[in-house]
Amino acid sequence: MFQVRLKDVLLINMKKISGAEAIIRCLISEGVDVLFGYPGGAIMPVYDELYKFQKEINHILVRHEQGATHAAQGYARSSGKVGVAIATSGPGATNLVTGIADAQIDSTPMVCITGQVASYLLGSDAFQETDIVGISTPVTKWNYQITKASEISEIISKAFFIARTGRPGPVLIDITKDAQFDMIENFEYKKCENIRSYSPVPTFDKSIISEAGKLINESKKPLIVWGQGVILGNAESEFKDFVEKSGIPAAWTILGVSAISTNHKLNVGMVGMHGNYGPNVLTNDCDLLIAIGMRFDDRVTGDLKSYAKQAQIIHFEIDPAEVDKNVKVNIAVIGDVKQTLKEILPHIKKRSHNSWVRKFRELNKIEYDKVIDKEYNKQSGGLSMAEVIKSINENTDGNSILVTDVGQHQMVACRYMNFNKSKSNITSGGLGTMGFALPAALGAKIGDPGREVIAVIGDGGFQMTIQELGTIFQTSSSVKIVILNNEYLGMVRQWQQLFFDKRYASTEMTNPDFVTISKGYFIESKRVSKRKDLNSSIRKMLSHDGPYLLEVCVEKEENVFPMIPSGSSVSDIRLE
Repeated sequence: MFQVRLKDVLLINMKKISGAEAIIRCLISEGVDVLFGYPGGAIMPVYDELYKFQKEINHILVRHEQGATHAAQGYARSSGKVGVAIATSGPGATNLVTGIADAQIDSTPMVCITGQVASYLLGSDAFQETDIVGISTPVTKWNYQITKASEISEIISKAFFIARTGRPGPVLIDITKDAQFDMIENFEYKKCENIRSYSPVPTFDKSIISEAGKLINESKKPLIVWGQGVILGNAESEFKDFVEKSGIPAAWTILGVSAISTNHKLNVGMVGMHGNYGPNVLTNDCDLLIAIGMRFDDRVTGDLKSYAKQAQIIHFEIDPAEVDKNVKVNIAVIGDVKQTLKEILPHIKKRSHNSWVRKFRELNKIEYDKVIDKEYNKQSGGLSMAEVIKSINENTDGNSILVTDVGQHQMVACRYMNFNKSKSNITSGGLGTMGFALPAALGAKIGDPGREVIAVIGDGGFQMTIQELGTIFQTSSSVKIVILNNEYLGMVRQWQQLFFDKRYASTEMTNPDFVTISKGYFIESKRVSKRKDLNSSIRKMLSHDGPYLLEVCVEKEENVFPMIPSGSSVSDIRLE
């Protein structure tokens, strides 16, 4: 085998190379410099080539294939690039599925490459053969099985184009072992720039812009609800200009937070089941609802029969399939949000809605007095989760990346964390995947190594991917891990308390010694349970050079409020 240099990647069409080498060269041509994966028999030819390309691609050996997909998600969300995960056939491939489904519903650009048995064995129930294309079809943006080495260049090029364009999402490429071994003559890689019948960004109707602008200018009580589409579309600047010129109060979904800073004067908080009191109640009082890059998820809308029925609705969206899917809208502005927000700006008047904004502040003040102040400033009893986030805020500059798992801690952390920069909140939104945070935090740190990454995780979710402590140790990734340990599956327990007469069925946990386990992975760690020790422990964690685990023992039966009971109207939000 001849020596490989990065600059030669596209200049080897006169040499024979194997399909496995072609795969690596395709990845390098796409700018991939890190892979998250786990080797095995059906993908071994690719790993053999990876050994020769170690200077060009850094392979991160995770401890479970699910960890590879979550790490790739974290990497994509912090860096803005396409995350890449790689695994073998059979159980290696099926272990990717949860992360793929998570990426699909949260619109995360990811390419997964799986090995497969040789093409002549397909359909024979060979060792470690599974139909991963059939299995993953419902949870991928696109997938394809390569059985000939000659297909590799074209298909991988398409995979990256589809994953990152339009509404991003995961793509899976399954490659048979013989296709990896077979030789290719005159290899050439061309980046895909278009695919017939695939229009990632629909052409928007410019005439609709003036109509939307007129509706905005005439509104008396408008409300913006923005989602992750603003971040995925790199439209933070245009969005901020739109908010400030229109003077409209703006609320966020859990994936949209950080598109503008949390302390912006028009940022009125989070909508949804555990969102803020003001924006939830006033959703059913506004006369115009402007939805930007969000999909009207049921956790945001509550009972659809009573959701914003009094309001006109404008929906800025890149995916036409999301328009009128859950909520009927009056005007759909379909297109790239970076472009559509820029187009509408000249059509709206410079305004302020001071009395209307004041209503949000008044209702959120009620929430502060009844909920937040009590959580922030407890004088007795166990530590609250909010106290921990408050301490993190006091000891950071608001520029850290927060990675959360799923549960009560997720709601508390996302509600109370300060964000000054975009791409700062990484969590599992639509799928709600416990076990997401630890590997995702690793990927986020690798994707943006210059920023502090703080993973806030519940004791239940932490144990689902606890083995990825080994990956963090092996890669020396300086991830700060905070376990909020209440010895319960807290969110489920809260529902059991409120709606199932306190029948705590299978939610109390007998946990291991997390500090000892962390030390077993050679990661510095500490446990804190007393209020007087919290701030100093947070400071010690943040100042430590390298990964650090801080276990915080919090109140066992603390509930998260506000809360909209499942199936209720957003205006039926409870403060206690």
